[in-house]
Parts: sequence; structure tokens; C-alpha cells
Amino acid sequence: MTKENDLRLEGKSVLISGADSGIGKAVALLFAKQGADIAIIYHSDDKDAEKTKAEIEQLGRKVILFSGDVNNSQFCKVSVNKTVSEFGKLDILINNAGVQFPAKDILDLEEENIRTTFNANIIGMILLTKAAFPHLKKGDCIINTTSATAYQGHKELLDYSATKGAIVSFTRSLALQSKPKGIRVNAVAPGPVATPLTKETFGDEEEDPNKPPLERNATPEEVAESFLFLATGASSQITGQVLHPNGGLIVNG
Repeated sequence: MTKENDLRLEGKSVLISGADSGIGKAVALLFAKQGADIAIIYHSDDKDAEKTKAEIEQLGRKVILFSGDVNNSQFCKVSVNKTVSEFGKLDILINNAGVQFPAKDILDLEEENIRTTFNANIIGMILLTKAAFPHLKKGDCIINTTSATAYQGHKELLDYSATKGAIVSFTRSLALQSKPKGIRVNAVAPGPVATPLTKETFGDEEEDPNKPPLERNATPEEVAESFLFLATGASSQITGQVLHPNGGLIVNG
């Protein structure tokens, strides 16, 4: 068992979007185990959010919940300000919220779903980052969730893949802007992961019909370790980069 003085995020304040389930929840729990206090933004699933909150509290860490839409700039500002007020600071921002609506043909893409996907996945990410940025200081970091689809594409997720590509570009550009401030900005690009969103979207099918070389989907907990690495001093020389916990898919990115 990890000793308290070995905790890698002791005293850190973390804000995570989309952390009521899946990868976001796994990151929240891992960071809490490593000593961080956690603020969670989620859209509407109160039951999952309260369950995650209870699990974090059982670890002896502080946790606060914010229910709302990251596409709303005022909601982003309120969530950030309340996090800073409650925890006294903000050290780490994890942009993880996202949605997807598969369509087998571009002609089947519904305009409302396209706009919802862009609003949730990239526009909301930029708005939340804008709200959080003035509170971040030298040594703090931002970690964004992108996807292997940003590099490989996905024949049923045209708009989703496009937003994930935008996240890669946003990450690299913000890293350049943040460098003089000493704030690191990176991203994680998982391959197929066994999450509630994947199951809801594709049922019991694989997220990607071509299994990665490890022949299985990753667990959220396995992916969360990449976020932990990027959040600690172990990655002090890494910014503007993307980690690829994808089971061995070659993405050349």
C-alpha cells in the first residue's frame, strides 16, 4: 500500500470533465488515491456522479460535483471559480467530456448531432480551458482526451473523429502559448476502450472492427495511468505531446 508521503499528487486540486463514468471516473479515482482533491463536471447522470463522489470520499479526499454543459461558458466559469474557492487553487485540468453518434453513411449524419458533437468535444473543451487558464500557474498542467480515431479515422464516426483531430491541434497550439508560463499541455489518445459510452454506441461490438495487436480493448484504469504520468513531475519535459495507450496500434502521431 502506498504511504502518504509517497503520494504523487498530494495536495493537488484537480478539475475533470466527464468524470462520472468511463475513463474520466478512472482518472478521478486514481488521482484521488494519489492524494488529490477532485472536482467533477458531468452532464446529467446524477446516479453515476454520486456513486463516483462516494468512492472518492471513501479514499479520504474532498470532492465536488458540477452538473451542466461545458458548451456553456458561464457554467464553465462558475465550475472553475467554485473549485478554486473550495480547494483554494486549481493545479490540474483534465478535459475529458465527449459524445459520439455513429452513422454508417455521411448522408445519415444529422446536423443536430454534428453540432452537439463539436460543442461537447472541442468547443466545450476550449471554453472550459479558457475559464481555468487564469488560475493555473507555473508547474501546473492541462491534459486533454483525444483518440486513436484522430489518426486512423473511423468510418462510422466522421464528426467525432474530426473533433478528436481538432483536440490534437488544440493541444499542440496551447502548449506553445503556455510554454512561457511554465504550464504543460498534453493529451492522451486511447484506442478501443471498454467504457459505458462505447457500449452505448456500439453495443457488444468492438469500438474498432480491427482489434489492436493486444487483441482486446483497454480498461479505463489502464488508460488512466497515462493521465497520471502526464500530471506528475515524471513528465516535466513533456508538453505538446500525445500519449497512445492503444494496445499497439501504429498511428505515426
